[in-house]
Amino acid sequence: MEISPESRPDLESGRHLHDLIRRLYPICRSITGPGVRETLSILRDHIPLTVHEVPTGTQVLDWTVPREWTLRDAYIQAPDGTRVVDFRRSNLHVVGYSVPVRATLTLEELRPHLFALPDAPDWIPYRTSYYRESWGFCLAQRVLDSLPEGRYEVLIDATLADGHLTYGEYFVPGSTDREILFSCHVCHPSLCNDNLSGIAVQTFLAKELAANPGRYSYRFLFLPATIGSITWLARNRDRLDRIRHGLVVTCVGDPGRFTYKRSRKGDAEIDRVVPHVLRAAGVEHECVDFTPYGYDERQYGSPGFDLPVGSLTRSSHGRYPEYHTSADDLDLVRPDSLAESLRHYREVVRVLEGNLRYRNLQPFGEPQLGRRGLYRSVAGWLADASDEMAMLWVLNFSDGRHTLLDIAERGSIPFGRIRRAANALLEAGLLEEAAEAA
Repeated sequence: MEISPESRPDLESGRHLHDLIRRLYPICRSITGPGVRETLSILRDHIPLTVHEVPTGTQVLDWTVPREWTLRDAYIQAPDGTRVVDFRRSNLHVVGYSVPVRATLTLEELRPHLFALPDAPDWIPYRTSYYRESWGFCLAQRVLDSLPEGRYEVLIDATLADGHLTYGEYFVPGSTDREILFSCHVCHPSLCNDNLSGIAVQTFLAKELAANPGRYSYRFLFLPATIGSITWLARNRDRLDRIRHGLVVTCVGDPGRFTYKRSRKGDAEIDRVVPHVLRAAGVEHECVDFTPYGYDERQYGSPGFDLPVGSLTRSSHGRYPEYHTSADDLDLVRPDSLAESLRHYREVVRVLEGNLRYRNLQPFGEPQLGRRGLYRSVAGWLADASDEMAMLWVLNFSDGRHTLLDIAERGSIPFGRIRRAANALLEAGLLEEAAEAA
């Protein structure tokens, strides 16, 4: 498969990505419940997701699928009858997985259940209590500071009951059963960069790859964080040996610089491909080593599985001011940033698909390129000095052992130029494809 790189972000695709985020933004999501189902239903307008339902109480590795949470309404009503906190204005106002509450409390009794951000007094924080029965509200510090003494009516109209954990999966078959895994989380409520940007970019990448399948098969997972990936791993242990590369997709819509977090292996092919793509694109970026904290790369990279799954983000986990606050909104994520992220993900796929081994069929001395027309236009490609150098590198290191990425790195040449050189040499009968490594 050959997906042509773009010279600049496709702003039209960026607007489509942003439109999908805008559609998903109002939904109240959590690790289970109707918000996840509604989100996956919308994604099925774009790709034919298979939706899985795993019952409460199912043992998944060392975890158990929790009860399902459904939130219908919530508010805090002040002594004068004003709703100072209202779930219908922002779904971040309720601590995720809060147990049902209906009570009248003094401000002193209520305060332990209130969460705010003193350093960002106009923002609402995002808080959860998934595995410990509790309840609470999140609100802006300015609102909290303005609350008068008195008695407050408190309502959390919620249900915690046996149900299901829901996740989506989309599989695109290739010419081999070797898989590339993409995974994003679908459990955050109205947070755009940390959640919805990854969902949007992964959905549009899946649409593109389904229209142009390659040698790899592609598996796209839309999961609640942690418990979702653990559930998927527990249910698919017999097929994990097919996964050759993987990326966790999140935080790809803000204007921050790119960050690549390496897989646990640290030297897997994906750990070489992503930095190469970012360097070749000339974008500001940072590469960091794996740590057992962050997103679901830590589940895929747990020692029993040790899958080669990294994470390509823009501003990374917890390292931008708006992270897990109401300021992670539709203004933070930008169409041009989303389009650029999709472009780099697309280029990572292009390199993985094209990273083959070849064998030089004229290995004794340098073959005569001029009489084969390789200093002239070949299939619309006008060779220049850089192209000629790329051909020499490919010829010299096409010994059946080196991949094209090996050659690109050794020669400090962008992969795309090396790939084009190999195509020209193949057409001229100077190369043959070598067997893939096991």
